[in-house]
Formats: sequence, C-alpha cells, structure tokens
Amino acid sequence: MPQIFKALATITAWTLFFLGWLMLVFVIIFMVTLPFEPETFEPWGVFDTAWILAVVTLTLSICVMKLRQMLE
Repeated sequence: MPQIFKALATITAWTLFFLGWLMLVFVIIFMVTLPFEPETFEPWGVFDTAWILAVVTLTLSICVMKLRQMLE
C-alpha cells in the first residue's frame, strides 16, 4: 500500500482519539458543574448523547489504529 494511506490513517486515528477524550472531559466537567434541578431535567439527555458520542469516537479511533496496523 502507498504510504499516504498509512499517514492518513495515523492522522485520522489521532484526531479521533484526541476528539474523543476532549469530548469526554468536557462532558464530565459540565455534568459535575451543572446544578441538578428536577424541573430542568431535559438537558441531561444532551449530556448522555455527548457521552455516547465520545465513547463511539474513542472506539472508532481504536478501529482505525487496528486498520493502520493491518496496512503495514
């Protein structure tokens, strides 16, 4: 395989990894600092969605790293 595919896979894997951890940290910070009030329970769905997206992003970065390893 050409080296460009290996380089693109590396860039993609690191970008997904960094983005996933960044999202995870921000979700944790916002969930801890946001006051919990039963009448404003609706925003917690946004945090759940962001948490799931962060985990999916981290999982995709692992898949891309495995794919890059297979390109060698």
